[in-house]
Amino acid sequence: MSVDIMAVLSGGLVGFFLSLVGGGGALLAVPLLLHVIGVPSVQAAIGTSAVAVTANAFVGLATHARAGHVRWVCAAIFASVGTTGALVGSTVGKRMDGDVLLFAFGFVMVAVGIYMLLPKPASGKEERRPDLRMCFVTGSVAIVAGFAAGFFGIGGGFLIVPAMILATGMPTMNAIGSSLLAVGAFGLATATNYAWSGFVDWRLAAEFIAGGVVGGLAGTWACARLGKTRGILNRAFAALVFAVAGYTLYRSGLALFVD
Repeated sequence: MSVDIMAVLSGGLVGFFLSLVGGGGALLAVPLLLHVIGVPSVQAAIGTSAVAVTANAFVGLATHARAGHVRWVCAAIFASVGTTGALVGSTVGKRMDGDVLLFAFGFVMVAVGIYMLLPKPASGKEERRPDLRMCFVTGSVAIVAGFAAGFFGIGGGFLIVPAMILATGMPTMNAIGSSLLAVGAFGLATATNYAWSGFVDWRLAAEFIAGGVVGGLAGTWACARLGKTRGILNRAFAALVFAVAGYTLYRSGLALFVD
């Protein structure tokens, strides 16, 4: 099977899980680019993944905005503050040894898998208006989420959504919609930084995005019809993440400690 077809299918798989299970769905992009498509370096996989994450996030943001699910003040605070973290994280990531970076990425996957098995925070009874304390809390988490997004080329939605819910009491759907502005901003900063150093394969990124659009539509359709089994789906996806994390740790660990 050609690399182009594999890129489209891999993008479709990421888009499907992103729509089906939400935060953490884009985590498979870097391992797929490395181990299935054969991107030659970890940095190139992260840069190319960041382009796809950016496109998917802004498409999702437009959809949620039309439905009135975006709280623009909180979203803008998170995006503007966290983008600094994304720029710092991507700058550090570009200079890391690829095997060290991939080994650390494996542990991030384990952490996300555990997160998906934990009970999610409930929305507050009353949504609170933004104030100085709220801006400080969301801004602090935004820097951490932005750094992780830039360093590893992930969206960071699994950090942003619960942080917004806890800080503001907004409904989960609004937190998801609002988080996409930050995810898109983090991805754009990361992609730009990596592209500046030549770490983006634009052809693969376009194919990944094309597959992701189709996969996302399929995931949205499946999510609407499998709502009662979301818990099972989350556990199944977490198991997949653990499996990919194990393989990633094994491969990068061999390169670091054996070769």
